[in-house]
Amino acid sequence: MSIFGNSIFGNKDAGTAASPAAEPDMAAGPAIEKSDEEWREELTPEEYHVLRQAGTERPFTGEYWDTHTAGVYQCRACGTELFTSNEKFDSHCGWPSFWAPLAEGTVRYIHDRTLGMDRVEVRCATCGSHLGHVFEGEGYGTPTDQRFCINSVSLKLVPQEKPQVSGGNAEA
Repeated sequence: MSIFGNSIFGNKDAGTAASPAAEPDMAAGPAIEKSDEEWREELTPEEYHVLRQAGTERPFTGEYWDTHTAGVYQCRACGTELFTSNEKFDSHCGWPSFWAPLAEGTVRYIHDRTLGMDRVEVRCATCGSHLGHVFEGEGYGTPTDQRFCINSVSLKLVPQEKPQVSGGNAEA
């Protein structure tokens, strides 16, 4: 079943979230709220533009669009774990692509009609930062038939630690 339930694209209310009915109520707003001035102090100008002003980085320029490192992708603004490398796939679109978020409720969905398009914006559920957009039915053959197209600058990859091997040759 689609994360959009009855597709958001038929919805007339631009402010309606596209999240499934089972998702926690996001109407209360993000758990982390900071002033615009606080965000500007904490983020670089590029991070601020994308995360707080819903900007988009240029394709094929971000840090993670072609990364295959195992690990967890966190929100760059607040550190919430959002995606893992297990759901990342090569879409060749120029941005990191995932077929699902890490867990239900880590992201929220907003109907986005900017730039004359009908899209679904993806935001961090914890701090409300813009991450990118999610698209359905593009034929990538992923388990969800969805592509979470996320700006690299919205993410911070925490590489998976290599397992410690215990052995008899450790130095004293």
